[in-house]
Amino acid sequence: MAEAAAKEKSLAGSGTEAEQTDGFNLIIDALKLNGLTTIYGVPGIPITDFGRIAQASGIRVISFRHEQNAGNAASIAGFLTKKPGICLTVSAPGFLNGLTALAHATTNCFPMILISGSSEREIVDLQQGDYEEMDQLAIAKPLCKAAFRVLHAADIGIGIARAIRAAVSGRPGGVYLDLPAKLFGQVMDAEEGRKSLVKVIDAAPAQIPGPDAVKRALDVLKGAKRPLIILGKGAAYAQADDAVRAFVEKSGAPFLPMSMGKGLLPDTHPQCAGAARSTVLKDSDVVVLVGARLNWLLSHGKGKTWGEPHSKRFIQIDIEPKEMDSNVEIAAPVVGDIGSCVSALLQGMGAAWPKPPADWTGAVSAKREENVAKMAPRLMNNNSPMDYHGALGVLRTVIKERPDAILVNEGANTLDLARGIIDMYQPRKRIDVGTWGVMGIGMGYAVAAAIETGKRVLAVEGDSAFGFSGMEVETICRYKLPVCVVVFNNDGIYRGTDVNPAGPDPATTVFVKGARYDKMMEAFGGVGVNATSPDELKRAVNAAMDSGKPTLINAVIDPAAGSESGRIGNLNPQSKLRKK
Repeated sequence: MAEAAAKEKSLAGSGTEAEQTDGFNLIIDALKLNGLTTIYGVPGIPITDFGRIAQASGIRVISFRHEQNAGNAASIAGFLTKKPGICLTVSAPGFLNGLTALAHATTNCFPMILISGSSEREIVDLQQGDYEEMDQLAIAKPLCKAAFRVLHAADIGIGIARAIRAAVSGRPGGVYLDLPAKLFGQVMDAEEGRKSLVKVIDAAPAQIPGPDAVKRALDVLKGAKRPLIILGKGAAYAQADDAVRAFVEKSGAPFLPMSMGKGLLPDTHPQCAGAARSTVLKDSDVVVLVGARLNWLLSHGKGKTWGEPHSKRFIQIDIEPKEMDSNVEIAAPVVGDIGSCVSALLQGMGAAWPKPPADWTGAVSAKREENVAKMAPRLMNNNSPMDYHGALGVLRTVIKERPDAILVNEGANTLDLARGIIDMYQPRKRIDVGTWGVMGIGMGYAVAAAIETGKRVLAVEGDSAFGFSGMEVETICRYKLPVCVVVFNNDGIYRGTDVNPAGPDPATTVFVKGARYDKMMEAFGGVGVNATSPDELKRAVNAAMDSGKPTLINAVIDPAAGSESGRIGNLNPQSKLRKK
């Protein structure tokens, strides 16, 4: 790479050499031409110089300690901006580290481009044992929406254009772009290079729903006695906030936000049924899915969660036609982008749309108020060590007082309980583990949320989940980001009370007792606080959010407070045999 750096310097000189360009600069120019000015990644061979040159050109390059965390940052940047987040990795092991994030982005419909350096094709294809030799394109293909390889500098513009369009058009997702090491140093005429670049026009065109589909959906909705609207993260991604709110309010139906759909309408909105989830899922007769899928998070639209079999009629709004009927029959599929579909429904509803029966909306309101009242005392305790409810009650108030802050959330109990306890008031302010329920997104998401929005970030982490990306607190400190990390430390996974009955090793779910995660942040120049009560936690979080300084709060939780697998214990098979 020293030769490449020298070549870069020579290209900046005078005379005929100044009329040349190379792969380094063409990639950078192609990204900038398309408004992609932030890269998340980890430097190393063969992309070290590329990172340096990109940074010198004005692109913001955020260097992480692990590629998976950089990839998670890129993926959530895509969700927040609707532009593909860019993750840059080295070849082979670095590429593999980025694959989990790429697959996660594709599963969650986040636009992201993973760009990796790679070995030379002629060596890989003959399996001659190159440095970090691997057929990365073949490995990536099953895990993303599209995968491309660029071999010639003249094709860089087209390659990046195709990656951008694939990432954001239709149902968004992850794209892999393979760049062999030799490509970076390839030289070509500067004017020809400029002409080869492509500015992507209308990368994600509107997809208008058919008039018959809109009428069918409205007919089904009008006939409902107990309608329910479910808002998924697809509705949040669409950034059609005004249209979604107008549709929900005009319908008069209760709405249930999925975790990353929270805040499209405030959780305190009178139609919000978040605190009556079980009731509305079981008792509704018509369900409108807006950017939500009937996957495991909604029990696949069937089973006891949904009441009597075949008692529901579903209206589904989604940009992907193949999503329809994926688990149950969809009575009224509406295919198109969320903004266009919701706007068409609104127009078709006319000036006077009938409200749902009062006995339905009244029953939902009563159940919601009953559940809120039951929960309230648990959120106000000041126990030491804390339980989850006392600690989350504090954070609920913090977000209420700072509705513009972004909440990052992961863990088992920490995630499941926070999702129901912490109200959100604005769209795209809650980001979490999403469709896969994968742990380890926390610090990558926190970094990207701060970078892309400039807002304060509150990352609420289980101690196990934090372990997947905890080293990135150094990244948070290095870039002086306004991130407050709260680690719910109960000494283990689910609980810190398990015992190994067969020997001296700790139980598989138990961590070091009394660990002080706050000392990690202090080690890198940030603020570390140990909080043992809700009052201490409140003071520490408010100070961090006010100051904007990188802060980590070790929130000491009673080791016995958690429950195994949170609210998805049914997915964890239990052995019926016990060793005697």
